Amino acid sequence: MDTTRRDFLRAGMGAAAGAFTGVAQARAVGTAEPRYFGLDPFIESNPKAVFVRRTHVREKMDSAAKFQEGLVLAREIFVPRDTPGVPLTHRIILKPNATGVYDRQRPPEENWGVGTDPDFYAGLITGLKELGLRRFHFVESTAYDTWNLRGFNELHERLEVEINESQPRPKHLRDGTGINWAKVPDGVVFRRIPHYAPLGEPDTWLLNIAKWKAHGMCLTQAVKNEQGLVAHPYTNFCGGWRSVLQVADFVKPDIQPDVEKKVLEFFERHKRMGYARYDTAGNRSGQAAGIGPLEQEIWAHKTCDHQSTVQTGLAMIEGIYGRDGDGFRVGQDYLTNLVLFGKDKFRLDVIGLYLGGHEPGNVHLYRIAKERGLSDTFNPWEIPIYEWVGGRAVPVKLSDLPRYELRTIYLPREGEPYLHLVNEPFDYERNRV
Repeated sequence: MDTTRRDFLRAGMGAAAGAFTGVAQARAVGTAEPRYFGLDPFIESNPKAVFVRRTHVREKMDSAAKFQEGLVLAREIFVPRDTPGVPLTHRIILKPNATGVYDRQRPPEENWGVGTDPDFYAGLITGLKELGLRRFHFVESTAYDTWNLRGFNELHERLEVEINESQPRPKHLRDGTGINWAKVPDGVVFRRIPHYAPLGEPDTWLLNIAKWKAHGMCLTQAVKNEQGLVAHPYTNFCGGWRSVLQVADFVKPDIQPDVEKKVLEFFERHKRMGYARYDTAGNRSGQAAGIGPLEQEIWAHKTCDHQSTVQTGLAMIEGIYGRDGDGFRVGQDYLTNLVLFGKDKFRLDVIGLYLGGHEPGNVHLYRIAKERGLSDTFNPWEIPIYEWVGGRAVPVKLSDLPRYELRTIYLPREGEPYLHLVNEPFDYERNRV
């Protein structure tokens, strides 16, 4: 992190700490300090809606502007409460996309969009701290050293955020050191899944801050981002049969005994339905090599198994700048100036897919999630949308919002460019699952 950015963040957070917040106002008028916090009442009362906030950042690397966007948004959507909500004594689990990539061919700024923007993220945390929250835990399965590449380790130290050990040993998984196990109800692949602590403990609340970027799974977004809550080596969802049938001996008891039968039944039925891209050969090169239709099916079922074990307080997609490509070294960042959020992760992702230039019905995961009862729609036109303007929700039509082209490597057709849109027309009336 350069000196200018570091100095700005320290000064900005110091000023924010002295801001006249809701807690400070309570002290000033002599009323009881709030003991709880929650989301804005309109967001709470509309859990099926997706909210879109336009940001106003002129340069991708403008730390001050991005920090301010995060801080202002936190002040608007997180509110103190006197009546029961989330106790201020709770531990807040933070799940940004903290991926960083080593790339000697390009400067770090060109790969900034591989994960959640750290300045925006710091602004959100600062706004939460203004409410009186003090216990923050960062949870992420990517390697510790990659967190340094975009400044997350320094940021967490400065903001007093606890971090997890992302590479547990088999002994730690067995004895539960830093790990909480979750049983999977009606699992297709998993019988149980290990999460990094403190996820799964009663006095916690999860904030998911994903990145709006292309990936081998089309766009990564909120649902995919929570894959990083799963402890190694279970977090490998993308490895096809190798990551199911050829796992270490200590993992095998946690795999469903009839996993091949279940997955193949789903897969063959979906092929017969004629859904898009089940006839492709899969990615032929790059980071996601070998991820074909069957690997996507396995990934989707692992993801659904996992989502059946996780409760999220609020999901967010940071799209101040979006990114096309493969999710890692291949790709470019584009200033898109959108932040999306909502309580329903699957619905949030569906809108993110559409605004990113893709047709959600063509992406395996979201149809399968509805089929398995984890979501009630994958049709973007069924989802109520509000633009978040100045701290309030204004109803808008999906067609009123800007669309971008975040091209992906997802299941390319023969002759299709390596980076492409998954935008074939989809008949949502005919295919309701």
